Amino acid sequence: GDGNRAGIAASHAGQSLGGGASLPATHANKKAKVSAARAAEIAKAREDAALTLADLYAAKGSTAKLTQLLEDLKPLFAAVPKAKTAKIVRAIIDAVARIPGTTELQLKLCREQAEWAREEKRTFLRQRIEARLASLLFQTKDYPGSLSLIGTLLREVKRLDDKLLLVDIHLLESRVHHALRNFPKSKAALTAARTAANAIYVPPTTQAEIDCQSGTLHAEEKDYKTAYSYFFEGFEQYNSVEEKKAGPALKYMLLCKIMSGRADEVTSIVNTKAGLKYADSGVEAMQAIASAYKNRSLKDFQSTLTKFQQELTQDIIVHSHLSALYDKMLEQNICRLIEPYSCVEISHIASLIELPVNEVEKKLSQMILDKVFSGTLDQGSGNLVVYEDPEIDEAYKSAIETFETLETVVDTLMTRSQKIVA
Repeated sequence: GDGNRAGIAASHAGQSLGGGASLPATHANKKAKVSAARAAEIAKAREDAALTLADLYAAKGSTAKLTQLLEDLKPLFAAVPKAKTAKIVRAIIDAVARIPGTTELQLKLCREQAEWAREEKRTFLRQRIEARLASLLFQTKDYPGSLSLIGTLLREVKRLDDKLLLVDIHLLESRVHHALRNFPKSKAALTAARTAANAIYVPPTTQAEIDCQSGTLHAEEKDYKTAYSYFFEGFEQYNSVEEKKAGPALKYMLLCKIMSGRADEVTSIVNTKAGLKYADSGVEAMQAIASAYKNRSLKDFQSTLTKFQQELTQDIIVHSHLSALYDKMLEQNICRLIEPYSCVEISHIASLIELPVNEVEKKLSQMILDKVFSGTLDQGSGNLVVYEDPEIDEAYKSAIETFETLETVVDTLMTRSQKIVA
């Protein structure tokens, strides 16, 4: 009995000693968790402070302070996770972009930060900064530089299989090729962007960009109905996230309506709830173009192009289509004016459509060469001589049909004779 009691006492003592030894370890674990949580809070506070400072400097338009902020934060980047670093760097570059006239500074910052990321072996950050740099080169019309950087990025990103970045790069590639008027390559790049986007979830803004680029390429093929549907899809996506790019998408929708000869629908589209929400200077410009088109007024058309130069002539998507529309309107007006005449002064036509004589003369010669109408320019007297359209003798058409029928008969007889010989 005494031996058993001694064994039980020893066992209890061992348990109490073991329990006492585990107390310091538990305390240390709790302390480590607290310190880790504290470190995370400090890192979050630093990140928020950096982003708030960037927004403040951007609001004040202080580019020098934003540039200095990037330098001052480099010691912090060594302590915070790489994903947080990427977020802060990109946020500061975005803040610089919000200040007008800073394109050159953005190019400089992107090159510097890409070099720093390369030295620090931060591949994720470097690739995104270089994608931003390629986009800036495209904006500054350095198309060869942009394509060169895109080619290098595509080789790297395809190996890493970063689908979302791949979508953005292919989209940019499609835009660059479109600006260079290389439509087959632009369509191929857009198809690659769609293929990559189908494999993952893409944000609504990215999907909207894909739809708008599809609309742009369909418009280049003069398929304005399909182009309108794509621009409408893009507009809906932008509208769902309150994105300011909805304004340009609406502008391109109106362009498609005008180019397809349905300018009377422009006002009803603009007067919808979503249309009124994003009605900016670009939409106003399109309304003015639609009005000039309906009134067949070349003078109003020209004055609108001058008034809204930024929104129309400097927009590479809009400019080429409006040039074609202007030529079409000019041809229609000239044909309507010369219809009653067999001989008319060029200066009289110019005064009626309120355009310079040399411009009208140039257009008339082009229309004659394109066989829009039959006539000649008498430059000695400054007159346009219009000929009657020659009547086509139906006998020629019948003769050609007879020859084609005979050719078919001869070919058939030849085939049969070969079979007989064989």
